[in-house]
Order: sequence, then structure tokens, then C-alpha cells
Amino acid sequence: MLFTSLLVLSMGCNYPGAADLPKAPPPPPPVSIDPAKLATFAALPARMDVAEAPTAQQIDLGRMLYYDKRLSKNQDVSCNTCHQLDKFGVDNQPTSTGHKGQKGGRNSPTSLNAAGQFVQFWDGRAADVEAQAKGPVLNPIEMAMKDEASVVALLKSIPDYGPLFANAFPADTDPVNYDNMAKAIGAFERGLTTPSKWDKFLGGDQAALTDAEKQGFLTFVDNGCTACHSGAYVGGTMYQKMGLVKPWTNTTDLGRQAITNNEGDAFMFKVPVLRNVTKTAPYFHDGSVATLEEAVKQMGEYQLGKQLTDQQVGEIVAWLGTLEAAPDAAYVKEPTLPANGPKTIAPDPT
Repeated sequence: MLFTSLLVLSMGCNYPGAADLPKAPPPPPPVSIDPAKLATFAALPARMDVAEAPTAQQIDLGRMLYYDKRLSKNQDVSCNTCHQLDKFGVDNQPTSTGHKGQKGGRNSPTSLNAAGQFVQFWDGRAADVEAQAKGPVLNPIEMAMKDEASVVALLKSIPDYGPLFANAFPADTDPVNYDNMAKAIGAFERGLTTPSKWDKFLGGDQAALTDAEKQGFLTFVDNGCTACHSGAYVGGTMYQKMGLVKPWTNTTDLGRQAITNNEGDAFMFKVPVLRNVTKTAPYFHDGSVATLEEAVKQMGEYQLGKQLTDQQVGEIVAWLGTLEAAPDAAYVKEPTLPANGPKTIAPDPT
């Protein structure tokens, strides 16, 4: 009986065709990235200061001003209205809503990591975030204040802003002024950096990225995307023509040409940063594209002359996800604003 059982087992082990069963394929080798392909990238700085670091008093004042809707004519629009810090610095609208419900002409880009760009606004009309902060306050479509003097009068009519400006700018005899307002907002915005796991990878942590994310980076590089998008901010370092190899469909916005009156600047726009691009839809200066996948496809078609496959698009989007990180919660927490006084200027809805 025992012999019979062993015989059956022996025959079973040699059942015809058993050796021919398909074997599981070996796992793919890990994705590696040639360090040379990382040469044009850099980790984010802790802050984006260009000279001496601002004081804590300047940063705190700038945070208040960033959130203060009283800097608008009807006191219902602030910097944070269009650049919401709990929504990755955007409002997720094609164009933002300003004074009396008016819509702006261009998409509001994120304020996160913005101070590191080489210029501000889509057309580069402001050199830095301090200059940029002055624009929307006086723009009739956005915050609609009449002039700089009106803004200063409003700030001086709020009692506690006087001491706050004095502490932030102690060397000034009349510290509540329009320039200092912009300097304070800039001091705050220069701290809006969002280091992500991409920065950990650049710092040498190979495990920070999955193989799929590494492959996405290689697809991004190998298709020429780094011609415009590189550096610490993955963009924000140059102008580029929208529709470089294939004419862009929206020809109503002339881009920098409207600023320079140079025909060579037609449809030239600042290349946006790709930090947090997974959270800042809709895309492009006109806010015309709703999804990141479609935006990647269109960039391939209009800027590179390539028809990217769905697989390539998915790979690139996977890597772009490594650029996502929220700002420091304590740094961007909405502050308690100075209270109105008996002479504080009232909202003007006209």
C-alpha cells in the first residue's frame, strides 16, 4: 500500500506537460536616473529672499495684508481671494472674480513658490513680488482702489496698523505708505515655499520616488519638456511663445506684445512653475484646459510638435505629482486682523 502511494506521487510529479507550464516573468529592473539628467534641477530654498531676510514683524504684517479684504474698494477682495493659500495658492477658476463680480482677463497663477520666478505676471510686467503686490490693489477689475493715496488713507484709518507698520519699518518717519505695504506682502510671499518628495530625491533619498515616478521623470526629460521647465521651480525662468510649433487656438491675448509693442513678443508668456501643478487647474494663461492630462497632451502638441501617447502622459503626470506639497500650515494660517476704528473708511460698492 505504501509502495502504491509512492508510485502514484512519483507519477504525479512527472505528469506530462508539468515542466512546460509558463513561469512568472522576472520583475523588471529598478528604474535608475542618470545624474546628468538632474543637472538642470535644484531643490527649493527654505525662503526666496534675494537680499537680507525680512524681519518677523515684516512677515507678520505682510500676512495680515495678504488676507485683508479692506484693501479693496468694496472691502470684499483680498490677495487670498484669488490666491487661496488653503487651495495651493489659486482659486481653481479660469479667471478670477474681482470688484463688482468682474472677471479678470487671465488665469490667476499660484502664489506658492512664485517669488522665485524671474518676473511676475504672465506678461512679466512686474520685476518681483513686491512690485506685483501693488498691481491688483489698483486694478479696476480686481481690487479697484482709486489710487495709492486712497490705500494709505484706508490703512491709516485702521488704528492698529500704525504701530504694526512702525514695528516693521522702524527706520521710516512715516512708515504707513504704499511701498511698505508691498514690501510687507512680499516678505510674507517669499516664505511660501513647498518642498516635496522631489526635493528629498534631489537631496539623495533614492527611495523618495517610486519606479513609476522615476519613469515619469525620464519621459518628461526625454520628450524635451526641460527646454522650458527646469530649475528649482520647474519653470518660471524664461518667456516662451504659446504655440511654438503649432499656432495656439486663442489669438486674442497677445501676451508680452501688449506691454512691449514689439511684434516679436506676440503670444510670448512667462513659463509657469510646475510646483503643485496637480492642484492648480485650470491651466494656461487663459484657463482653457480643465485637466492636467489634457494640458500635458496640448503642450506636447503645440510646444513640442509631438503626439504624446496616453501612457506617456500618464507617466509624466505621475512624476508631476512628486512636485506637490502644501505650504507650512502655521505660516499660512489666517491671522486675526486689526479691528476697525471709529474713523475707518467704509466699503464703497460703486
